[in-house]
Amino acid sequence: MTRSIIKYFLFILVLVSLPGLAMGQKTKKELESKKKKLQDDIEYLNKLLEKTTNSKQSSLGALMTVNQKINLQEQVIETYTKEIEILQVQIRASKDTIDSMEMRLGDLKKEYARMVVDAYKTEKGFNKLSFIFASKDFEQAALRMRYVQEYQEYRHKQALIIDSTSKEVGKKVARLQKKKDEKKQLLESVQNERTTLDAEKKDQQKIYDQLKGKEKQLKKELAEKQRASQKLDASIKKLVEDEIRKSNAGTKTKRNDTKKTELKLTPEAEKLSENFESNKGKLPWPVVEGVIFRPFGTYSPMPGITMTNSGVDIATTKGAIARAVFEGTVSVVTDDPESGKVIIIRHGQFLSVYRHLKEVFVKAGDKVQTKQTLGTIMYDEQNQMADLELQIWKGQNKVDPQDWLFKKE
Repeated sequence: MTRSIIKYFLFILVLVSLPGLAMGQKTKKELESKKKKLQDDIEYLNKLLEKTTNSKQSSLGALMTVNQKINLQEQVIETYTKEIEILQVQIRASKDTIDSMEMRLGDLKKEYARMVVDAYKTEKGFNKLSFIFASKDFEQAALRMRYVQEYQEYRHKQALIIDSTSKEVGKKVARLQKKKDEKKQLLESVQNERTTLDAEKKDQQKIYDQLKGKEKQLKKELAEKQRASQKLDASIKKLVEDEIRKSNAGTKTKRNDTKKTELKLTPEAEKLSENFESNKGKLPWPVVEGVIFRPFGTYSPMPGITMTNSGVDIATTKGAIARAVFEGTVSVVTDDPESGKVIIIRHGQFLSVYRHLKEVFVKAGDKVQTKQTLGTIMYDEQNQMADLELQIWKGQNKVDPQDWLFKKE
């Protein structure tokens, strides 16, 4: 009976603990993977900043890179904090389990001790053979013999249960100590990361102080870049409008028919659109290695300066190549005084745009494959980095490329 209770007790503990522990283990692996990706990106930005740091003149690109490093560093600290929280929950659960098991083990030992004492008192003037042979018939003798055997087996099983429960408690205590040690290491890592973050914020302030004196010049340069970006946006919209007009040529549409503002696709192009859309979050990066340092939409690189980005800017190494994020047909290859060479590729109703190219290896009308090399990326001497801008359009609307690129974490 007692053994059945112990089995049931342990079964319930396992049943309650396993889902939470499994969930914790899964989340922990995800956090470790994310942390590894963040640390790799920080290390990559450190390499890109080496030349900038040695330069006598600070740049807005350097400030943006440091800003991104700080953002990543804060995410690393947040990841460590979540890992500690998971460990804390596991430690608390382990302690509760150990306390319950130790309480039950104490009860088992007390029960076994009483059994031994009672047996000793009983067996002191008790002869097993006399007890059996004193039976009035064979059936009673057999029953008495079975009773004596079962009593001995019961005591033996109780001893085994106590021994196995003691060993299990010991294992859980060892695992608990391991988790406590791991938590201690994580807390030390958080402290180290905070120290690094403080140093990076000092670098950020230093660059900001140097740039503050030429704010007017920066605003002028950025305004010119913004105008160039708006000009390119207008060109892309015109390209889409022209293609819509051509695709709808000879087709009668009602005055308020929305189809006249949509591109009429061939079955092949429709399939390509569906494939592109189904790969949201899985598209390959347009560079072999790189880190996004200018986000999509409106952002502020430094107080007093606001910019709007039609895509994302990816910092990469000097001499890096740009590659297609998906199969499609090259619609436009043009030269922009502010942006270098620009390539626009159509993927059904979607467009991918690649800016800041030094030279290109494709021409309008070429069919390209996923990851095909498109050209080399310009190296910005002022900011001392290669920077590719990627845009993704759905019809006449810009979308955030970061939502479409493969999540490395």
